[in-house]
Amino acid sequence: QLQLVESGGGLVQPGGSLRLSCAASGFTANDYVMAWFRQAPGKEREGVSCITMRDGSTVYADSVKGRATISRDNGANAKTVYLRMNSLKPEDTGVYYCAADRFCTHSPSDFSSWGQGTQVTVSS
Repeated sequence: QLQLVESGGGLVQPGGSLRLSCAASGFTANDYVMAWFRQAPGKEREGVSCITMRDGSTVYADSVKGRATISRDNGANAKTVYLRMNSLKPEDTGVYYCAADRFCTHSPSDFSSWGQGTQVTVSS
């Protein structure tokens, strides 16, 4: 069974940076993607970024383009995806979720596997 575990959230000042990690285990397929979504209080969950594990191709939401970098460590036994975000803004606040499935889309309903989420708060 696929398991995703996020880490790295916390309280960050505006303009600061952080790096989120998602450790993945239990994959049986070779062709899959991993993505980051976030959900602010009272708002719908939205896609932030996605990476194809096979070739490392990436996509970003317009709201984070130029401020976020998604990367992967595609080891034989352990696979990890990272999300580095710079120039953080208060509107980046939310619970950040790692997700996995076959294709990169912006829709949470297209992803079948999810982590438990990690809180990111951008505030002075």
